[in-house]
Amino acid sequence: MSGVSMPEWAAPAISTAGAAPDGTRMDTVELLVRDLDAMTDFYQRAVTLDVLDQSGPTATLGRGGVAAVVLRQEKDLPGADRRGAGLYHTALLFQDQSRLAGALASMAEHAGRLYQGSADHLVSEAFYFADPEGNGLELYRDRSRDEWSFQPDGSPLMGSEPLDPNVFLRTWYDPDAPIGADVTALIGHVHLQVGDVPLARAFYEGVLGFDVTADMGSALFLSAGGYHHHIGMNTWHSAGAGPRAATLGLGDVRIRVPGRDDIAALADRLRHRGIASADDGRTLRFSDPWGTRLAVSPEGDR
Repeated sequence: MSGVSMPEWAAPAISTAGAAPDGTRMDTVELLVRDLDAMTDFYQRAVTLDVLDQSGPTATLGRGGVAAVVLRQEKDLPGADRRGAGLYHTALLFQDQSRLAGALASMAEHAGRLYQGSADHLVSEAFYFADPEGNGLELYRDRSRDEWSFQPDGSPLMGSEPLDPNVFLRTWYDPDAPIGADVTALIGHVHLQVGDVPLARAFYEGVLGFDVTADMGSALFLSAGGYHHHIGMNTWHSAGAGPRAATLGLGDVRIRVPGRDDIAALADRLRHRGIASADDGRTLRFSDPWGTRLAVSPEGDR
């Protein structure tokens, strides 16, 4: 039984699947942290991101001048509820095998104890860690789309096959290869913990307009533009979770769409369903049924 009651807008008849524009992509993920210095050091030294800005209680990290992770210090908040709604993992997408291998080698050197596993997902190759405060972190690279296989409905075929990190490093790691200053890593997708998959589907597909690429019952994957997934969600540890309390962990999830017309269309869908939102002229802000905050902005508006 979900800790969030099924609202009227979640009726199956109001799906707007496909309404999310093809150019939709993930922007940054904000993490609320206790030790800003230690977490900044981890994402810079171990994950190999650059510090793009650090001011007061906030640090922004990314590659090539493009932000990926925003860390905001909140010393007085309690730790995240590992069985509650919130973040399952943040997924950093690397440009190619060489860049991914460089980050994987750095993680092995500086944070090997935080390694959690790996998998070949057919569309991607992924390595899983936690950060020092327990937030899930995926480092991955995509296979070229012409290497993907597809299901009868046209969605990408995904799986979970073995992937040996040592073989990957022996194949792709070059200690002399420069990381480079270009945009070689960014947020590829975000995976959330939710209390109820049907309610999550009603919101992320039925209201926000993402396409479902896989519904496993206890997990759901959605995307725009034919990607394997921009947003994943599961109830593996959080079935029945109620609204989120104020804790460390996930702050907000930020999404980019091509233009202001797309913002206006999304705002209309939210308003039609009676879902509260706020638009300051640059960013549309609202929350999912568990109180996870989302912020949607047009490209080119920073």
